[in-house]
Amino acid sequence: MATAANPYRAPAAAVADASEQYQEVRLFAVSGRIGRARYIAYTFGLSLLIMFIAGLGVAFLGGVGGILMMAGYVVMFVLMFMLTIQRAHDFNTSGWLSLLVLVPLANFIFWFIPGTDGDNRFGAQTPPNSVLVLIAAWLVPVFFVVGILAAIALPAYQDYTKRAQERQFQKK
Repeated sequence: MATAANPYRAPAAAVADASEQYQEVRLFAVSGRIGRARYIAYTFGLSLLIMFIAGLGVAFLGGVGGILMMAGYVVMFVLMFMLTIQRAHDFNTSGWLSLLVLVPLANFIFWFIPGTDGDNRFGAQTPPNSVLVLIAAWLVPVFFVVGILAAIALPAYQDYTKRAQERQFQKK
């Protein structure tokens, strides 16, 4: 007697979702890829960190601190180039495009061009962004807006206090 195949039986084939391969993020390398949010967060965060350390050096060391400040600028410049090369790799372009960093405001293209989905010729995609990276990336535009508002408001406030003091002096 032949047994009939059970139509409700689980499939016998090995069925599994293919796990996505991610490339580790390397901060001090020119090979590999880095996504938009990480690029924004890392460039802004590293700039603040390096300049804070260099500023402390100037404050506490005087003239020697000036040399430290110059070294900080060189380190920051090299790190920005390295991250920008990785960012260009993310949208499958040569790292030579990173020379646009030298053109004022042209480097903002690296903020807006989306990366390649999946693997490209420069490696696997980067891992998903953590919450801290996303928060840091969203804080950058906030800093720009607050800086512009402060640049407008502070001189206006200084003018207002100056005129108020003049009026106060005239009344006496």
